[in-house]
Amino acid sequence: MDAEQLRENAHKMVDFIADYYKNIENFPVLSQVEPGYLHKLLPDSAPTKPESLQHVFDDIQEKILPGVTHWQSPNYFAYYPSNGSIAGFMGEMLSAGLNIVGFSWITSPAATELEVIVLDWFAKMLKLPEDFLSAGQGGGVIQGTASEAVLVVLLAARDRLSRRTGKTALEKLVAYASDQTHSSLQKACQIAGIHSENCRVLKTDSSTNYALSPELLDEAISHDLAAGLIPFFLCATVGTTSSTAVDPLPALGEISKRNGMWFHVDAAYAGSACICPEFRHYIDGVEDADSFNMNAHKWFLTNFDCSLLWVKDRNALVQALSTNPEYLKNKVKFCYIHLFLYNIMVKKT
Repeated sequence: MDAEQLRENAHKMVDFIADYYKNIENFPVLSQVEPGYLHKLLPDSAPTKPESLQHVFDDIQEKILPGVTHWQSPNYFAYYPSNGSIAGFMGEMLSAGLNIVGFSWITSPAATELEVIVLDWFAKMLKLPEDFLSAGQGGGVIQGTASEAVLVVLLAARDRLSRRTGKTALEKLVAYASDQTHSSLQKACQIAGIHSENCRVLKTDSSTNYALSPELLDEAISHDLAAGLIPFFLCATVGTTSSTAVDPLPALGEISKRNGMWFHVDAAYAGSACICPEFRHYIDGVEDADSFNMNAHKWFLTNFDCSLLWVKDRNALVQALSTNPEYLKNKVKFCYIHLFLYNIMVKKT
């Protein structure tokens, strides 16, 4: 397409999307098709000749939309809030059009710097401690999902401890969470090499509104220490998927600090609500957290996927996850490292 054809067809695409939103309430929220329905409607191999955009729209209307569960419907109440917005998908259009590959500052400076700035804005809206801002030792970074976020901080926590105890201690590391915590923590433990039997999933009940009991956690940690194990990671949740439970962050943070554990707060579900002053108290105690995560693609009207992660010590992430092959080396990166080290030395003196 040339620029005029793009303009013409893009208008048609926007019209199609606008009509979809205009009529979304008329669709059944849950798809009514049977498994395998699409195989019966599509050919066995890709088409060898192009089709008109109108033909594509007709196929989407007749074959794809019947197989869609309409997450943006006002009648959708499953799982968790996941509403995008008109502004959100317009931003997606612009992002897709620019098609930035931002794996390094030099590959697109605006992408890297805008991410840092906007996550600082967001941290201030949540009234996170200044330790989580990029002006200090911490900062924010966009992940795809909360599952990715818990994995990267678990790796950072593992490596931070390994630098003190040695890598041979891996089999002794223990992670803690409640039985309401998202299952991604257990998957992260598997990926990070933490033995499945060392991922403590502590039972909750209605007496605490399914929040993790500090007393039960303390007891589990004491038992593990007596057995010669090393508690190293605690995941607390603000708004669990199963029961919207909110773990008591102040008490859990104190236990983590006392035992030298990495304290991660997963607020993927409810974090957006804590921007509102009347709900901010749900993350009281985040001051003791090493990392904090929430999903903008849940309550913050942002298209999937956009999960926001903040850490107090970004160096822990860098050391755990960075590599430095020849094709990533550049003078700008070298200068940034020296500036970073200079700032550290100035602050220390």
